[in-house]
Amino acid sequence: MTSAYIIANVRVTDPVQYEEYKKFSTLAIQAHGAEPCVRGGAVQVLEGDWQPDRVVVLKFPSAEQARRFYDSPEYKRARNAREGAAVMRMVLVEGV
Repeated sequence: MTSAYIIANVRVTDPVQYEEYKKFSTLAIQAHGAEPCVRGGAVQVLEGDWQPDRVVVLKFPSAEQARRFYDSPEYKRARNAREGAAVMRMVLVEGV
């Protein structure tokens, strides 16, 4: 089975409200067996013009499990809490 990763770049616009999202997303991550690899650490651009904000990388055992996480009621609650607090760009990438 191939691992899969959810990679997100988040521009937080309301840090206080975003704390609610972080609380609910953590619960969803735990409920769906994701492994947080990166959650907002320091970023250093090595090439190109990408200026990421808050980077998040979650590892899943499979793309199917990553989709189940994203589509879950637990993560829906987190997304609802994030509304108006951040601009999210997120991709699902199959790994090795």
